[in-house]
Parts: sequence; C-alpha cells; structure tokens
Amino acid sequence: MSAGPLEGVRVVELAGLGATPFAGMLLADMGADVVLVERPARWDPRAGMAPRNVLTRSRRSIAVDLKHPDAVEAVLRMVARADILIEGYRPGVAERLGLGPDDCLARNPALVYGRMTGWGQDGPLAQAAGHDIVYIALTGVLGQLGRPDERPPPPLNAIGDFGGGAVFCAMGVLAALLEARASGQGQVVDAAMVDGAATFTTMLHEMAAEGQWSGVRGTDLINGGAHFYEVYETADGKHVAVGAIEVEFYAELLAAIGVEDPGMASRLDRAQWPMMKERLAAAFRTRTRAEWVELLEGTDACFAPVLDLDEATQHPHNVARGTFTKVGGVTQAAPAPRFSRTPSGPARPRPDQGEHTAQVLAEVGYSEAEIQKLREMGAVGVTERQ
Repeated sequence: MSAGPLEGVRVVELAGLGATPFAGMLLADMGADVVLVERPARWDPRAGMAPRNVLTRSRRSIAVDLKHPDAVEAVLRMVARADILIEGYRPGVAERLGLGPDDCLARNPALVYGRMTGWGQDGPLAQAAGHDIVYIALTGVLGQLGRPDERPPPPLNAIGDFGGGAVFCAMGVLAALLEARASGQGQVVDAAMVDGAATFTTMLHEMAAEGQWSGVRGTDLINGGAHFYEVYETADGKHVAVGAIEVEFYAELLAAIGVEDPGMASRLDRAQWPMMKERLAAAFRTRTRAEWVELLEGTDACFAPVLDLDEATQHPHNVARGTFTKVGGVTQAAPAPRFSRTPSGPARPRPDQGEHTAQVLAEVGYSEAEIQKLREMGAVGVTERQ
C-alpha cells in the first residue's frame, strides 16, 4: 500500500460512479488501504467506459455478486475488520442488499459508514435521480454562474459531485473516524451533494446580508461583474484571467498593462464597471497571451493564462511542483494535499476488477477451498477482459 498519513486505515468502498470513486481516491491517495467491491462482469468496450478508470487508482479490487448471500457475507467479514465503509447508492439500496448501516454496525460497532448521495438520505427528493447540475441548481450555486443575458453554464461536475459530495464525504468519514477511535462507537455520515454545495454559498449569503451581493448573475464582485475579476481575450484569440481585487494589486495591474485613465481609480464604483471592463478588454487585445505571460506572470497583478488540459500539465509551475503525474500511461493530477512528515506515495494504476479477490478473502479468514467454492457458485470472480 502507498505511504501517507492514512496508512493503516482500512476502507471498504462499494463501487459506484463519479463522486464515490473520487472520495475513495482521496482516501487511497493519502495511504488508506481501500478495497473496491466491484461487480464481476465482463467489460464491454461498446459501453464506452474505460476499464482503467483513473478515479479508482491505488485500490485493491474484489469482484463479488452482491445478489448472492454468500458474497454479502464475504463483504460483511471485510466490514468486521474495516474502519470505514463508503457507498453511493440511492437510499434503501444498501439495506436491501443486506449491507445497510444496521447490518454493518452489527458486525463492527466502531465502523464509520459513509453514505454519499445527491439529495441526502431523507427529504422529498431523496429517491429522485439526479446529477451534479441539478443538485447545484437547487442550492443557488448554478444560478450565480454565467452572464446576465445568458443561461447559466454547466460547470463540469466539480461543484456538486466532487466538491459538495466526494470531498465532504471524505472529510466527514475521517472526522467520524477520529471520534470513533476516542469513543469506540461508529456512526453514519450522510454526505449529500446539495448540503456540501450549499456550503459554498456561505460567503455569498454573508455578502448579500451586507448589501454587497445583488444575486443577479454576472454582475457581482466574483461572478463576472467586476472588471478586475474577469477573463479577457488576447490578440491571438486566447484568454487570460485577472483577479486583482485588492487596491494594491489593482494598481499594479493597471500600471503593468498601461491603463492610466484617472477614471479607473474608483474600482468599486459598480456603475462604472462596464466602462472599465471595456478599457481592460481593449488593453488585453493589444498583445498575445504569450506576451502577457511574459509581462505579468509572477507579479502581484493576480494574473494567469487560461490554459487547456495539455497546457496545464506543461506549465513550469505545475511541472516544478509535480502537480500532474502519469499513472498507467494516463496523465492525471497527482495526490493532494502535500504532507511534510508522512508524504503520500505515488498513485498506482487502477487494479483489474477482482484482481485481489483471493488475497482479500484470505485476509478475512477464508481458506483456499472456501474461496474456490465461492468462485464455483458465482459469488465471487475475476473479471475477464475482451
């Protein structure tokens, strides 16, 4: 297993999509022994899902048929020696499988049971289907993105799935694990994407209460209204980003790009923002992105070029820090954050489905004969690739 601050922490991850494997990845990256419980099925290339999903890196994999009672018993034996379980099913699914919180806590009273869903375990929408975009729509986040005369743009799946869901799930189960090690009692962590995403609006609610946030899309300080917090096009059709909010950074930006109009000094005069934005836009169109990088990057003008995915991996700062790495032939972000005394080890490629079935079952007390019998019954298996 990888080194890291979570070395020795044992996690059972019931396989899911998107946010669930991302939460497991965060724990695995920090050194936890994460065992991915997957369905034993042949990978179908026509389904369009790559067999080496980078989000499931640095795990061990066991392939089990959770519709088989002997397979469920095998998972419960794993649970008995685990610290954390995470699952991303709709409410009630894990209970129907025999792997709900009551079933698992009966085997391991100190277990932390992490449940990640979009809507949460209760509420009128708890059983409804959804994806990132609908969860952040309900929290008010989506409505704050984009320009006032345009529809809100889908912001990838970073805010709901990964930020509001996976990161809060990982943080929650680790907090509960600290408490469990003190009390000897486990608990259920209900990590809902709507709850997590809603926390991202905390500062906006504060600003609104102080009269500093209008709530009109694309007109406020940090959602595209202010000229000093904006994306601008350059002479070569590329883009740069500036975030010169503070007065001293704003002054440095104006001086560096050659905008000396005294009318630009009143940077917080919202009535003048459209005019000021045009002045900055005209200035940035006079040079290429590379020329602006040469002039502004590394200064206190709060500047960065807008890079595509390939460019980001090659930027000198990211290269120097090792922000990106290559695992199993696939370029991806390296484990984060960084630890001074217990650094995370390098990420490992995603295992073959069921690659560690025999190993994990042996660890929880199954004999070779018992493992073979489970295979013959179809309760466990190793996925065959085409």
